[in-house]
Amino acid sequence: MAIQKILIVDDSPTERYFLTDILIKNGYSVSTAANGEEALQKIKADKPELILMDVVMPGQNGYQITRSIARDPLTQDVPIIICTSKGQETDRIWGLRQGARDYIVKPVDPAELIAKILAVAGVSDNG
Repeated sequence: MAIQKILIVDDSPTERYFLTDILIKNGYSVSTAANGEEALQKIKADKPELILMDVVMPGQNGYQITRSIARDPLTQDVPIIICTSKGQETDRIWGLRQGARDYIVKPVDPAELIAKILAVAGVSDNG
């Protein structure tokens, strides 16, 4: 499955800009949401093919939104990569238990981010 449309969910305008810049330079189409509620609206309106989810946000946190997306039959097939400053192993395990496919810790390394997106899409980066 080739991924083109990516939704970035992060309450930090700086982080949204940084991630958008990386993704656009790598040929992806990007939309953004500043919080979980906005993300849920955007997912229903224009279903992305992948979601980059922050954890620490106002309102529902990224774990709660990930769980909502993963349990909804209309959205459960959209892969989520949690993208957060929470770097503890317990945070990573909890994120994956909520339904995320992968987990990346900020500050994000652009090459690692693209590799994780390709891995989730089932594309090897050597061919």
